[in-house]
Amino acid sequence: MHYDLPDLRLVAAIADSGSLTAGAARVHLAPSSASHRLSQLEAALGVPLFARHARGLRPTAAGESLLRHARQVFAQLEQMHADLAPYASGLYSQVTVFANSNAINCFLPEDLGDFLREQPQVRVSLEEQPTPAIIQAVAAGQVEIGVIAAAGSLVGLEIQPYRRDRLVLVVPAGHPLAARGTLGFAEVLEQPFVCLHAGSSIHTFMMNIAAQLGSSLDVRIQVRSFNAICRMVAAGVGIGLVPRLAVHQGEARDGRERLKILEITDSWAPRDLQLCVRARTSLSPAGALLFAHLAGQGAAAEQA
Repeated sequence: MHYDLPDLRLVAAIADSGSLTAGAARVHLAPSSASHRLSQLEAALGVPLFARHARGLRPTAAGESLLRHARQVFAQLEQMHADLAPYASGLYSQVTVFANSNAINCFLPEDLGDFLREQPQVRVSLEEQPTPAIIQAVAAGQVEIGVIAAAGSLVGLEIQPYRRDRLVLVVPAGHPLAARGTLGFAEVLEQPFVCLHAGSSIHTFMMNIAAQLGSSLDVRIQVRSFNAICRMVAAGVGIGLVPRLAVHQGEARDGRERLKILEITDSWAPRDLQLCVRARTSLSPAGALLFAHLAGQGAAAEQA
């Protein structure tokens, strides 16, 4: 079924005015043309949209249903126009960024907050993706800036160091592993895990690492943030794999003495984050501003 906006506007005008003639005038149609359009629409739908009575037209139940949806369509069109108008006038610029879980949860909220306060005319679209997908999207030109875990040499992309962090295991303070200072990830594969939700970049990463070790994770519960992982672990639900900074941020908020941090000896534990772009010279003006800001924040953190 094909719906024309002029037909929907006609139906709304007739319903608002209670008259075919008055409704036709509101949408700048002759009464005969309006009547023909309404008849065609009712025939296509197979139901009458208006009941005729002495004082004019009143919407039927089907007409009320159509009106409700039509008004939602009009509202969305108005919102779309309002959202696009600033771009047409040159007021706003859009930058698309893909980043992994670590960056989104630990570093980007503050760094993007500072940037957007300084650049009110810029809008940022931020999406969480695993590092391989980010690299592919940047290389294909689908996004301007990626924030990835260190991935060695990336042919065709420019890389800039951003932040340093490290993945660690968190266990309840009374857990049998709590006495261990360091261990390998293979040693905990039989433990129940508290993980981020399926589809998050770190969840995908953990599943892949477990598969490489010839095993799988016992995921006891999935949550939406590293802070939630720490709280669940402190409550004794399981163990978790999180960035070290996420643990410190959680402790600062909640005074979480019931957690024990264990260092992972695996080579992938250090999570040096990098900015990646196809070429800095090809960035949009807003993209170049954001790239410079993030790179500057990373350099400042290194010196602190």
